Amino acid sequence: MKSNYFASCPRGLEALLVKELEALNIESPNQVDGGVEFSCSMEQMYRVNITSRVATRVMMRIKKGTYETEDELYQAALEINWFDYFDLANSIKVSTTGVKCPLKSLDFMTLRIKDAVCDSFRKEMNKRPDVDIRNPDIRIHLYLEKNEYFIYLDTSGDPLYQRGFRKSSVEAPIKENLAAGIILLSGWEPGQAMLDPMCGSGTFLIEASMMALNQMPGLRRNFGFENWKNLDSKLLKQIKSAYESDKKPLTFSRIYGSDKDLRAIRVAKRNLVEAGLEDAVQLVCKKITEITPPFNEGVMITNPPYGIRIGEDEELAEAYPLWASCLKNKFSGWRTYFLTSDFRLPKLMRLSPSKKTPLYNGALDCRLFEIKMVAGSNRKK
Repeated sequence: MKSNYFASCPRGLEALLVKELEALNIESPNQVDGGVEFSCSMEQMYRVNITSRVATRVMMRIKKGTYETEDELYQAALEINWFDYFDLANSIKVSTTGVKCPLKSLDFMTLRIKDAVCDSFRKEMNKRPDVDIRNPDIRIHLYLEKNEYFIYLDTSGDPLYQRGFRKSSVEAPIKENLAAGIILLSGWEPGQAMLDPMCGSGTFLIEASMMALNQMPGLRRNFGFENWKNLDSKLLKQIKSAYESDKKPLTFSRIYGSDKDLRAIRVAKRNLVEAGLEDAVQLVCKKITEITPPFNEGVMITNPPYGIRIGEDEELAEAYPLWASCLKNKFSGWRTYFLTSDFRLPKLMRLSPSKKTPLYNGALDCRLFEIKMVAGSNRKK
């Protein structure tokens, strides 16, 4: 029996999410802004949560309809048999998102849906579930458009970019699913050399290592659906066990990371150890201008500092030409990818990008610049 789902992802990665779903034999996924709509079986839903590298959340739609007032939304939620999905002992959290929503207060609407869930249990069992806004067992999402509503149960729990092992970070880390999406957009394949010369806490390195070793990103964590009444724990265990068996032996995977900040290198090492991937990666503490390419060809992927994160625009304007000189002199034959919100980067590096992909790093409007390094000048005349 199939249910309807919506999987969210960072904007700009929707097409990659469609490919992931199709690889799981999910039919006719519908790409929309910020995610993908699809129908699938419970087993496929388990697999999406465990295997998706780019999804943020997977939510099961349990009701939709039209509305005009807050009371209509309250009644719609009251009519749902919530106790079919989870027990009184489970804590809940309700959140509301609106796009062109005419209602005065989304916070008030969140409270009304919470009341509807509690009133539903109180009517049936004379008791109500507890609310836990920090670490709930059950997450309920209300999505409002101009005159349509959608009520979802969150199958994922914590967002899927939380892989279950990163303990440390440096300033402004990139989310894991965005990092994985950028690696996929670059066309890098396991076996090729991959370098992040400003690796920070090591997110690109960890995501690439998991790809190289065929390690599914959700194997080390729990999910929201594990608190549902209809959990098939035997099936879930079988699925995870099969994916564990498919992992490749841990070995050096031609993945390299460096950073001028020794603290960042220590944090990256700690995260790689926590993920069990330290032997797949080689780390050094060097500036980008001091690096020697490990191979004649490869893929460089990095999220460089951009004003907001470490300093003033003037410092970066001085740094970009130095980076460019290093790339032109040493990295001929490499494809390089820079994720930045500083759109001056290619111009100040005096290098012409072959591709510009709009992406969002959190709320920051960014570009992923692809710059292919060739001998001599790569600038347009």
